[in-house]
Amino acid sequence: MRMPGDDGSGLDWLLFRQSGVLSWAQATAELTPAKVRHLLATRRWHPVCHGILRVGAEDTPYQREQGWWVAVLTAGEGALLAGLAAARAGGLRGGWAPDVVDVLVPHRRRATGLARRLPPGLPGVRVRRTRILPAEDLQRGHPDRTGMARSLVDAAQWARTDEQAQEILAAGCQQRRVTTAELAAVLDRLPRARRRPLIRQTLADVAGGAEALSEINLVRLCRRHGLPAPQGQQRRRDATGRLRFLDAYWPRWRLHVEVDGAHHMDVRRWAADLRRQNQVWIEGDRILRFTAFDVRHRPAEVVAQLRAALTAAGWHP
Repeated sequence: MRMPGDDGSGLDWLLFRQSGVLSWAQATAELTPAKVRHLLATRRWHPVCHGILRVGAEDTPYQREQGWWVAVLTAGEGALLAGLAAARAGGLRGGWAPDVVDVLVPHRRRATGLARRLPPGLPGVRVRRTRILPAEDLQRGHPDRTGMARSLVDAAQWARTDEQAQEILAAGCQQRRVTTAELAAVLDRLPRARRRPLIRQTLADVAGGAEALSEINLVRLCRRHGLPAPQGQQRRRDATGRLRFLDAYWPRWRLHVEVDGAHHMDVRRWAADLRRQNQVWIEGDRILRFTAFDVRHRPAEVVAQLRAALTAAGWHP
């Protein structure tokens, strides 16, 4: 919505701040009920669901921010955007497209625990209750939400799979939205969090330098099969002086491993990878390259080649 001018009314500012979504109570605090009904009858506004209204035609696509406001307003007093939606509102990037927006309310409030059905184009709303919500876990905004660390821990414990939980935590750290220490502090405040051991181990792996899920999987693969664990995300300057990061590196044996995701298939990226690989060999290091799919689905082959490379470099079990 366009930002109202200095002479904008309270309603103009409310609609701007809430992305054109408001409750019936908010609307009738600014206008008479008859005026609100007139706006609905003339289709300048339309109902989203019981008690929630939106400016504009009913067939106008919903913006992501409008979905967040519908969720918070639907949940009622004291509701906060939470979990993955709150992390996205705080700037987290990623390919997750949740079909439900999680909202936290105080434990004294009643919650259904089920996704509420809304019109097509809007994700459902799942209201969750909490007894633990200290001030450091709050983030004021439009709408109010949990802070990034709390949002990521909640998103991890509410994720559909362990793998998605790890991806979310790793992405938050990789994108520098949060530190492992901040995540660990939140986890300490949530003694009954789901996936607590998994979250704790993931944070330890990220703190050790492995920030992408594929790198975390590689570190765990080494531990499981008795191989020395690599150092992750090590900074190193190449022959041109350019700073680059190593996915996994064993400095004692000068072994460098790259784990390639789908983006490495791009022609320009592929050519740059080849040049970097050549430079690694020129500098005297050994280099192995695996796809993320290999690390996840062909672990025996990955382990066999890692063991062979480490042995050739002088490692002894």
